[in-house]
Amino acid sequence: MINAVLVANRGEIARRVFRTARTLGLSTVAVHSSADAGSPHVAEADAAVHLPGNTPGETYLRGDLIVEAALRAGADAVHPGYGFLSENAGFAQAVIDAGLTWVGPPVDAISSMGSKIEAKKLMAAAGVPVLAELTPASVSADDLPVLVKASAGGGGRGMRVVSRLEDLAGEIEAAAAEALSAFGDGTVFCERYLATGRHIEVQIMADQHGTIWAVGERECSIQRRHQKVVEEAPSPLVERIPSMRAELYDAARTAAAAINYVGAGTVEFLADESGNFYFLEMNTRLQVEHAVTEETTGLDLVAMQFAVASGDRLPAEPPPTVGHAIEVRLYAEDPAHDWQPQTGRLHRFRIEGISGRKVAPSDHKAPQSGPDARDSAGLGGGGESVAQAGVAGRLRVDSGVEDGSEVSPYYDAMLAKVIAFGPDRVGVARRLAGELRRARIHGVGTNRDLLVWVLQHPAFLAGDTDTAFFETHGMGEAQDPELNQLSALAAALADAAGRRPPVRVPSGWRNLPSQPQRKSYRVGDETIDVAYRLTRDGLVVDGNVQLVEYIADRVVLEVDGVRRGFDVAAYDGLVCVDSSLGSVALTPVARFTDPSEQVAAGSLVAPMPGLVTRVGVRVGDEVQQGQPLLWLEAMKMEHTISAPAGGVVGELRVEAGQQVEVGAVLVVVGEDA
Repeated sequence: MINAVLVANRGEIARRVFRTARTLGLSTVAVHSSADAGSPHVAEADAAVHLPGNTPGETYLRGDLIVEAALRAGADAVHPGYGFLSENAGFAQAVIDAGLTWVGPPVDAISSMGSKIEAKKLMAAAGVPVLAELTPASVSADDLPVLVKASAGGGGRGMRVVSRLEDLAGEIEAAAAEALSAFGDGTVFCERYLATGRHIEVQIMADQHGTIWAVGERECSIQRRHQKVVEEAPSPLVERIPSMRAELYDAARTAAAAINYVGAGTVEFLADESGNFYFLEMNTRLQVEHAVTEETTGLDLVAMQFAVASGDRLPAEPPPTVGHAIEVRLYAEDPAHDWQPQTGRLHRFRIEGISGRKVAPSDHKAPQSGPDARDSAGLGGGGESVAQAGVAGRLRVDSGVEDGSEVSPYYDAMLAKVIAFGPDRVGVARRLAGELRRARIHGVGTNRDLLVWVLQHPAFLAGDTDTAFFETHGMGEAQDPELNQLSALAAALADAAGRRPPVRVPSGWRNLPSQPQRKSYRVGDETIDVAYRLTRDGLVVDGNVQLVEYIADRVVLEVDGVRRGFDVAAYDGLVCVDSSLGSVALTPVARFTDPSEQVAAGSLVAPMPGLVTRVGVRVGDEVQQGQPLLWLEAMKMEHTISAPAGGVVGELRVEAGQQVEVGAVLVVVGEDA
């Protein structure tokens, strides 16, 4: 019997496991780093134990500290979540040795799949189709392009695509360094790269009595930096090829049986448009995208993990899949600038008009498991069947943040998963795009606009979703200049109206017509200037724009006879404007420059807080435009800082192993030293 569970994780997945644990009557224990002391997952647990430090290596990757925390807090089980130690056989064994229940697969199964090199050999021997492995030393020009992959771990870390033989050695070295930092194992291998493959995976659930379920497939082909961005169930490709589903399920069950698997897991495949598929890896844990399987089957996979860990039997067959579900990962990042992570305070997080705390997993009732679960389960808080849900379907938000949360540079950049479910795929995509468009996310830049663009793209709606989606179709249009201009105008008018004293003459007032008031804002690299007049009739805008009203941070403008409302929220150094046209984050431009904020010409500043992992130059070196100078690690990803122009390194202000803040000068490149 499990009575109290410690979740050896943080953020969204910790809250997700706590949600189900509460419905099962279990006590919950959180662990947290110093940076996460104020995180929602800590507040929602019955007990919490501090892991001193901030980095994963100091905290969530310290299995000894986590086992000790479980014993101190009185937990009798440990759920690993995903990431961190979830696929670490040594940690699983330590949990068992401490007399605790491990809510995960057998240690031997984790070990056998822990090395992708050995896993592929095992699968090939079991008859599961695999791509041939290439040792780095054996790669020839005829093998190109190849994919360099870390043997341990996943999530896109330690992975590089190589198209030129002369780049192979350097990319192997970079992949090995990143893998060593992320997983403690720098082993890498190569395999043939399918540039336009489809990433298809099968959810497995197996009990201790020999029953193995293939619970449904998911498609996760739309990726950035080899990390998934959009996931859905069922797969459009598998739906198109009738025989493919049965073959996938058979291969997944064969893979699980080959290693005597128990619990929840995922067998991942790379497929081509003809339906041929090849084993990629087996994730011996719950997946980030498990929610789409829950929505289409009525199962609570976390509840089933607890049941299997307690020795319960599965029914002979899993429930069938009904309807369609799409999940998007909302990341704190800037897609337009090489997916740079964004950090800082999340002032507001509202999706579907509800704050992050209210809509996050605590409100999502846990469905029962079993074939009849769909009609009685509370999916997305609604509890309705597919037929009852109708065209509108349901929306689910699994988040790790809420209003006021701090987004730190130490962990993954994912803020939340937003999942929509309904009877048909196109309707679900439109519903999800609409909810994201109306979301209020203030304080940290996100990939929200890119996700909306993907969900509305004709290729996506047609099911044409291979792993080269962004390379083929680009990454959407730049933000609409008219939207930026109108949003900046609304911000300026709200600021002017909000500062008008009740009696005294307002700033800029003139008895006769005079020059307009002016204000400037920055949106990314663009500066926007707006102008308005303060007259005895109030605020007046020149041109084809009229101010209709201003009430409590809402500005209503009429443009060419079309009236629209703009909601304006002002924070320290930031103004966020939301409207039906989209959301814009504005940085007010100070009227006078602060000399202390100026840096020397040729200075390269840190675009994010991070750890300097490598430095590739010395003072006096001559560098070319685009040449990598140093590498920063932030939010579990490595980012290259390159020379914007040719020149000579005049100053080098950092060294490997140094933590830097955003805006810190790293290197100065000039015409001479």
